[in-house]
Amino acid sequence: MTKRTTEKQLMLFSGRAHPVLAEEVADLLGTKLTPTSAYDFANSEIYVRYEESVRGSDAFVIQSHTAPINQWLMEHLIMVDALKRASAKRITVVMPFWGYSRQDKKHRGREPISARLVADMFKTAGADRIISVDLHADQLQGYFDGPVDHLMALPLLTDYIKDKYGSQPLAVVSPDAGRIKVAERWAARLGGAPLAFIHKTRDINRPNETVANRVVGDVKGRICILTDDMIDTGGTIVKAADAIMAEGAAGVIICATHAILSDPAVDRLKNSTASEVVITNTLPVPEEKQFDKLTTLSIAPMLARAIREVFEDGSVTSMFDGHA
Repeated sequence: MTKRTTEKQLMLFSGRAHPVLAEEVADLLGTKLTPTSAYDFANSEIYVRYEESVRGSDAFVIQSHTAPINQWLMEHLIMVDALKRASAKRITVVMPFWGYSRQDKKHRGREPISARLVADMFKTAGADRIISVDLHADQLQGYFDGPVDHLMALPLLTDYIKDKYGSQPLAVVSPDAGRIKVAERWAARLGGAPLAFIHKTRDINRPNETVANRVVGDVKGRICILTDDMIDTGGTIVKAADAIMAEGAAGVIICATHAILSDPAVDRLKNSTASEVVITNTLPVPEEKQFDKLTTLSIAPMLARAIREVFEDGSVTSMFDGHA
């Protein structure tokens, strides 16, 4: 009679959107990505099959929702469905960037709440848990019917800023009043640096466009850390940098977790008044979008630690106690 093992087995899976990040996470965990066959049919339908048994495993599926976002989101869902049908014991979706996260509420009638739809689709596909980084809005944690581990890039980014610019007078600037709470956490991590924010207006009929009106707060003579959760076309953040420099700041450092970098973001950032743009690798940045001012920090150690804590039934919250 064959003895049945009850030992838990961690298995790591990667979609095709950002394999470099997944490989780095696997190395840090001391494991390998599970061999997976994935390709597109002629009509663009996606096919996925795992080359090893996943029965009874604790499965973690990493996929970055980068452009073309609908393709990689669909592949992520199909990977979860394949694991469910192959009898994985627990399925954790690791999405460093939550696709459609900006559509988290209705601004006008007859609009969808697409971020909630994404959560519902993952639950239907068979996901038990979600791990994500710097959600666009905290309420996204409540959209998924199950545990959501919300990781924060704040310690990673602020440690870099302290090491490089800590000897100079700093200020933390929020790109709008709505993200002032995040800026407050930044200021606390940077030893109580003063706060400022950009007062701006936005036309709801014209996406990705804002008007930076004025800087509220004292930034004169300081290195200003302009923080946001993402950079898409770069218009908002570059206008904010210009407004800060016009108020007499000594310099502007742009910091953001998710580098979407849709055109013409790279040109705007390269030619901006900011002296450095600091991002993480939650999304892939292809070689043609790299530029001299760009600094990329790896989120892989944080993802690997969170995966280890979940697998060992530890505390993901403990990763940030006293740091956020």
